[in-house]
Amino acid sequence: MIKGLKPFRITDRLTDRPDHTLVGVIKMPVNTVSPIKAIGRRIIGASLALTLTVLIVYIDRDGYRDANGDGLTLLDCLYYATVSLSTTGYGDISPVTEQARLVNVLIITPLRVLFLIVLVGTTLEVLTERSRQAFRIQKWRSKVRDHVVVVGFGTKGRAAVKTLLGDEVMEPNRIVVVDPDQLALDAAGALGLVTVHGSATRSDVLRVAGVQRARAVVVAANRDDSAVLVTLTARELAPNAHIVVSVREAENVHLLKQSGANQVVISSETAGRLLGIATSTPRVVDMVEDLLTPESGLAIAERAVEASEAGGSPRHLPDTVLGLVRGGNLYRVDSPEADAIEPGDRLLYVRKVTPTEDLNR
Repeated sequence: MIKGLKPFRITDRLTDRPDHTLVGVIKMPVNTVSPIKAIGRRIIGASLALTLTVLIVYIDRDGYRDANGDGLTLLDCLYYATVSLSTTGYGDISPVTEQARLVNVLIITPLRVLFLIVLVGTTLEVLTERSRQAFRIQKWRSKVRDHVVVVGFGTKGRAAVKTLLGDEVMEPNRIVVVDPDQLALDAAGALGLVTVHGSATRSDVLRVAGVQRARAVVVAANRDDSAVLVTLTARELAPNAHIVVSVREAENVHLLKQSGANQVVISSETAGRLLGIATSTPRVVDMVEDLLTPESGLAIAERAVEASEAGGSPRHLPDTVLGLVRGGNLYRVDSPEADAIEPGDRLLYVRKVTPTEDLNR
């Protein structure tokens, strides 16, 4: 190796890249404008610049010389404005007086620049948007804390995000979706979510998503083996995060618990139980769906114990209490530990969602 030169190392690790190269990997939510509206704005801007130039030249037409020597008509002024703003400049019409030349320098030249910006607006917009994305990514990565990382934006991942947004647990820009499918990421971006393109089985992809500073991680992978690997990686990077995993088979629950999952939801068995219940007592399924749907009807919620409630029984409260959380442990309302409410407990209860709340959401 030549002395004095630093070794060049090719790497695919996302965490080794500078922030501006992550445009396309990380995508921040943006307010999009329809193509018709964007084109219409450019046409209006170009027309205004052209019209203003025509008026300026026409008012000061005595300060211009035509190659034909017969003076400038309104059509000549339009012709001059067109070839001048487009930087064609045939030279057959030119300013000859000092006043006309000063107007060209101070007014027509800026209008020419504005006209060119409008003409090449698409290219400039792409470059500007890329720079803006790079700046927003850099700012977001330096400040993101206590967010939720959702791995997989299929049916389960979308339902999880819908619940987070519906319960107003999280703002959209504090939810990060990781998925290798660009179509899924586009759907997530349309909801205002931050998206990261890549496989969550790679630690550098999860690092880019800020999982090491996340409050919770939702693993909704399509395969159980992928869910195990993602859980292992996420737990290694985020020892204190609350990791919730969805699996298809019950036999894989212990693997995920050993991998570091705090909670495991068996999607296939849960759906199977509801299907079985629906054959004999369909109204029970309707009630369960009502409880799991936060938009209307009844919903399961959690709240802190009020000072006046300490020492009493949760069964005597106006709310329908299902259980309480004490010291990080959940106790059902019929357990001995839940006979008396203690300060610092949190209650799980059935809350009625009013129409006013629906409208606010």
